[in-house]
Amino acid sequence: MAQRKSKISASRKLMLKSLMAAKAKDELEQEVLDKEEEKQRYLTEKAPPLQTHGMSFAELEIKDLNIKVLDLRGKFKRPTLRRVRVSADAILRSLLGSKHKVSMDLRANLKSVKKEDTEKKRPVEDSDWRKNVEAMSGMEGRKKMFDAAKGPTQ
Repeated sequence: MAQRKSKISASRKLMLKSLMAAKAKDELEQEVLDKEEEKQRYLTEKAPPLQTHGMSFAELEIKDLNIKVLDLRGKFKRPTLRRVRVSADAILRSLLGSKHKVSMDLRANLKSVKKEDTEKKRPVEDSDWRKNVEAMSGMEGRKKMFDAAKGPTQ
């Protein structure tokens, strides 16, 4: 097959391509301007301008900081805090840094309690608990408990 010759010359094609590119560039610029105008119109409609007249410079700064705080509150989720066990040595190391050389054993300074003393104070009942339950069962036992709750009569 024989190659077809183009009816449009190369210089004409180049000129048409450059005209199309220029037209597309103009349309893109116009689209950007239209979007910016639409954005400005929407913002003026939805967000009225701030009323700052009559405020001192300090009040304006405080208002600005409050707005920033409110913005940040919505963006970040507060993590749940967990209890962490820290030894006395670790606390001293964090406070004093490399100066902390002495290891503290806080349990060594605690008062020791002897078991024998506590056993002497508590009287041990060798009686059978079933006897106590049988004695308190029935109306007699309830009367005894009722009288004991009243206290000594005078």
